[in-house]
Amino acid sequence: MKRISVISLVLMLSAGCGKYLDQYPGNAVSADRITTEHAELMVTGMYNIAQYKPTFNGWALFDLIGGDIVRTGATSVNTPKLMVESAIAPDKSLVTSPWNGYFAGLYQINTVISLVEKLPASQRKDELLGTGCFFRALYYYNIVTRWRNVPVITGEGGENCPQQPEEEVWKFIESELVRAVGTAPDFSDKNYVSKQAAQALLARTYLAMGRKEDAARLAESLISDEAFELSDFRSIFRGGENKEEIFSFANIVHESKVNMSSYYYTKESGVGGAYNFRPTAEAMTMYSETDSRKEISIAMQGNNEVMNKYCGGDAGTDPIYIVRLAEMYLISAECQGLEKGLQRLNELRIFRGLEPVYPSDEEEFLDAILHERRLELFGEGFRWYDLVRTGRYEEAAGVGKKYTVLPVPARELSLNGNLRQHPLWSSDGSI
Repeated sequence: MKRISVISLVLMLSAGCGKYLDQYPGNAVSADRITTEHAELMVTGMYNIAQYKPTFNGWALFDLIGGDIVRTGATSVNTPKLMVESAIAPDKSLVTSPWNGYFAGLYQINTVISLVEKLPASQRKDELLGTGCFFRALYYYNIVTRWRNVPVITGEGGENCPQQPEEEVWKFIESELVRAVGTAPDFSDKNYVSKQAAQALLARTYLAMGRKEDAARLAESLISDEAFELSDFRSIFRGGENKEEIFSFANIVHESKVNMSSYYYTKESGVGGAYNFRPTAEAMTMYSETDSRKEISIAMQGNNEVMNKYCGGDAGTDPIYIVRLAEMYLISAECQGLEKGLQRLNELRIFRGLEPVYPSDEEEFLDAILHERRLELFGEGFRWYDLVRTGRYEEAAGVGKKYTVLPVPARELSLNGNLRQHPLWSSDGSI
């Protein structure tokens, strides 16, 4: 009989579910005898894996190379251009550690999905599979936006798989999220995957795919959902009750090493911090005084400028925010265009304490959308891809076209003969 892999046991152990382990030693259960209770434990472990495997570099990458964040200290990398050119290369950790984390996590997510699929038919089985599909889609969204042509791995193995064209990867993400929308449970808590979380991620996916009508439709369905409403920024980012978070990883200390604020905070914070990265001067001045997001997004600690959304310092971890309702307002606005979308943009602005804007044409409207996304989603992992997908990155960052995609790590190319470097990074131009 096939035994549950060591990976699956690790999922159980890492989930903080010790009270169950003496009763149900997962490493002694064959795959064909998995029960719903075993599956519940493994899916709990999947939450743990999904939040920490990408590492800080994975979750923060789009901010670090998006032009709003630079390194502290060393003068050689304290501008966005120098930051990008020094950090993005086939052997740099900002490239290699997310690649390793995403694919290591995928193998484990796939293992859980394959084991849950062996359960007898039930509503709970479908809900657990919907959760797994959501995580697999979230991982692949983050992978394809970074590397474009990548292997699509759905089984427990998958080593040395060839790359798929970018459009095929997007279709796979769509199919996973459609399945999750149809099977995941209804929203009950911001820290649990729900049908609504899958709808939000699908709206984001359709935006990236250029399917604006579909993206707007899904975004509007969430805006009208009574479970959600725009909320005070402090309540969102300081642990208060709010109805804006659609899905966030709890990312509690004993189950994760993704300590966002340690990289952004200083010792003067009172909770410690390594202060590896800081906002640029432009980012520090982009909020108006009436903007209710300002004091939660940026701050001064002593003489140092800091990202302020994550406040745990060295003492603890902070949630990882995946989808919020404000993003749905911005997706709906962008996808409906100036005539129909301006109302949604201004609703968000007014709620955050700003005056409405009145762009004169579609180009100005898109500029206004991107500016609002910059203000709203600062530090949440959007800026680089927002600029890339709208064709603005090269000019905004002052870098060459190759930086609109990440290179495949050099080590992966040597280990997997089926992988090919992206043409923008390939010395011979091959794909």
